[in-house]
Amino acid sequence: MSGHFEYWIGNRYVRSRSNNSFVSLISAISMLGIAIAVAVLIVVMSVVNGFERELQDRLLTMTAHASIEATDGRLEDAEALTLIAINNARVSAVAPYVDGQALLVFEMNVSGAELRGIDPVLENEVSGISGVMQIGSLEVLEPGAFKIVLGVELADVMEVEVGDKVTVTLAEGRVTPAGIMPRTKRFTVGGIYRVGMYEFDHRLAFINIADAQKLYWMGNSISGVRLAVNDIYEAPEIVREVALENGKRVLVSDWTRRHVNFFRSIQITKSILFVILLMVIGVAAFNIVSTLVMVVKDKQTDIAILRTIGTRPLSILKIFVTQGSIIGITGTLAGVFFGVLLALNLESIIGFFESTFGIKFLAADVYFISDLPSEVRYGDVVVVAVIALVLALISTIYPAWVAARTVPAEALRYD
Repeated sequence: MSGHFEYWIGNRYVRSRSNNSFVSLISAISMLGIAIAVAVLIVVMSVVNGFERELQDRLLTMTAHASIEATDGRLEDAEALTLIAINNARVSAVAPYVDGQALLVFEMNVSGAELRGIDPVLENEVSGISGVMQIGSLEVLEPGAFKIVLGVELADVMEVEVGDKVTVTLAEGRVTPAGIMPRTKRFTVGGIYRVGMYEFDHRLAFINIADAQKLYWMGNSISGVRLAVNDIYEAPEIVREVALENGKRVLVSDWTRRHVNFFRSIQITKSILFVILLMVIGVAAFNIVSTLVMVVKDKQTDIAILRTIGTRPLSILKIFVTQGSIIGITGTLAGVFFGVLLALNLESIIGFFESTFGIKFLAADVYFISDLPSEVRYGDVVVVAVIALVLALISTIYPAWVAARTVPAEALRYD
């Protein structure tokens, strides 16, 4: 018997019609199970990949690749450190900053915030804040203008718009004959940004670095400098190199250290989800075992006839391996197709349901990211497809082996 003969019979069993429609039905159910399991795993992995990508992009938008700051919060000789950093071949940009805490007041609304004094021109070189501005721009932060840029969530809480004046109140007071009075300064809202992460949109506000130095009585001192490097994955090494060359005691940090827990949790979640959903594929593959066992039982007479006319047990085994393989391959390919198609259009689909039904899948005040991102990594797709195919092929072995061991006399005894 040739391989074509075995393939022809196995393929015919998959597409059985008329009085053998039961075989065709359970074959279709097995294909559907494999397809759904593969598609779900691809979509879930793509969503986790999307979260990882968006988290990294948005964090790097608001935080520099690395930073160097004084141990006491006041960096006196910033020019020398800046010169050392700029002369480093692996550093692409340097920007000074001043950090501080404040209380923002507008009419009856009060909210705490972190104020960051920046140089708008230099800041654009180390971060992507300009790219997330919804209203206005960073250029309004001119020295002495006392303007402030707020996150969209903070602006909503304060109920302010561009042009409104908010009162900035500091915890450090000044001594007067009437006692200690809090220091306050009125700032005009000059812009509103949205990065899509509640942590930043609700907490962080920007002012000009010169205004921040006056507000916090820092003179010519700054809190530190932020670095942009050529290779973000070498940021820990580069920032230490710059700090050591400076020769003074400073605090160094980088994006991997500052947000390491976020990325670790994503990797752990991805691994756990992969294992759990792999079990779903395993269950779907087990359906192939059930399907072939029922097919073998249903085809006992056919097997006996084939054996009687001289078909070898190996050919019988190949027939049912072929049938199971067709089910597994078809289901896997269908799952890959629909999984990739759904993952590529997931953001549009979610957006449609949110706008149609007025719901929000990810609440901004609960999750770090308020959008549901998706990124298809074809390496993951290949791994999922290969594992599904291997499990499907393994699932065919036992039923096919049982069919090959069928004794014609026993199978035809009651026919």
